[in-house]
Amino acid sequence: MDERLQTYEKKMQKAFDNLETEYASIRAGRANPHVLDKIRVDYYGTPTPLQQVGNITVPEPRMLQIQPWEKSLLKEIEKAILASDLGIHPSNDGHVLRLVFPELTEERRKELVKEIKKKGEANKVAIRNARRDGNDSFKKLGKNDISEDEVKQLEEKLQKMTDKYIKKIDELVEKKSKEILTV
Repeated sequence: MDERLQTYEKKMQKAFDNLETEYASIRAGRANPHVLDKIRVDYYGTPTPLQQVGNITVPEPRMLQIQPWEKSLLKEIEKAILASDLGIHPSNDGHVLRLVFPELTEERRKELVKEIKKKGEANKVAIRNARRDGNDSFKKLGKNDISEDEVKQLEEKLQKMTDKYIKKIDELVEKKSKEILTV
């Protein structure tokens, strides 16, 4: 691949990866350990990812269980979960924390699908911005360094790359929307 295109391919891939990460943290009524990815626990004064201070398991389809490496962290983990925007209250039995995910209402599912589509659109805009930046830089090259035909070829390749990523995002939005709407 032309190194002039690689920069824009990386930007598009980054936008797609970002969307996948955002979608992983959206809960669909089922227990998914990834909803805890953004939660940080105060571990001796250092904000530490929850996964690094305990073991997270899925004993039932709608329950997560968190067993900290140190019992003294139970209160800190509970505090971090309550401070997050998860909207779930953990139950603490002195050894482990349990998070029970309630069944999503129809209204909440529709809100989540709207949010999913909005995030998909935002990432499509990021991909189109990368295409625009690429086209601008190719036009500048065309004034001095390369022929008009080469500029056209680069723009066409960039457009195909853009179409590929837009399609990938559309598929991801569709897949996540179906997952949310499935009761």
